Amino acid sequence: MSSLKVENLFGVKGKVALVTGGGTGLGKMMTAALVHNGAKRVYIASRKLKNVEETANEFNANYPGVVVPLQADLISKDQAYDLADQVKEREQRLHILINNSGMSWGAPLEDFPEADGWDKLFALNVKSLFYLTTALLPLLANGADNIDPGRVINVSSVAGTTPVAGGALASKGNGTYSYNVSKAAVNHLTRVLAVSVADKFVTVNAIAPGIFPSKMTAYGIKQAKTQMEKGQPLGRIGTTEDMAGLALFLCSRASSHITGTIVPIDGGATLADSSYARL
Repeated sequence: MSSLKVENLFGVKGKVALVTGGGTGLGKMMTAALVHNGAKRVYIASRKLKNVEETANEFNANYPGVVVPLQADLISKDQAYDLADQVKEREQRLHILINNSGMSWGAPLEDFPEADGWDKLFALNVKSLFYLTTALLPLLANGADNIDPGRVINVSSVAGTTPVAGGALASKGNGTYSYNVSKAAVNHLTRVLAVSVADKFVTVNAIAPGIFPSKMTAYGIKQAKTQMEKGQPLGRIGTTEDMAGLALFLCSRASSHITGTIVPIDGGATLADSSYARL
């Protein structure tokens, strides 16, 4: 059966995507997976235009798809809508939305800042996912059906399921208290949105990474990479190939009957009692 060939099950040929935070880290990994496997256009957005311009130039010189850099600071509803408008001006249909932009904040428990540590972090990590998804819903639903639905992928974290806010990824005496809670909110928002938009033939799933190389994990990896690897049942941290494979699955025909799911990708760390290895 030709429909069971790899290129049909896992292919993204001709798809149009938007990846927030697509210039660095996990977003760059997923962008590479899409353009390397036939996506027609991938818009990548960041508050720092230079980051996405550099990635676009790099990928456009090496991959068949076209990467388009956009500037966006998704800290408010208006700014999320502004990014959606930038895409609407260029496209009639958006097949894939990857809500990857996010931030973390580490500080002592007794002196955790409100404005940056809670308000700004929740605005970016949670609120922006809701407003950007709903603003782009007409494009995601346009032409979609229950075999080829629109796709929304939220980037969560294994931190959303662990109560441990300290560890190797935070400096001594600090904890990522609001980050963990925000990722738990992302998990539940994923399920809520999945139910709310299923009748429009749009799936909503979340990826919950463990430790992957990124700006957010750079400090911890530099300080304690060996310790982190020992805490992983599979003995290593994540790679580009790991993230790319899961992203392609959630963007392709292979996952058309999956929605409202949070998929951990952490080398089994959430199964083990290794709290210092949690992101």
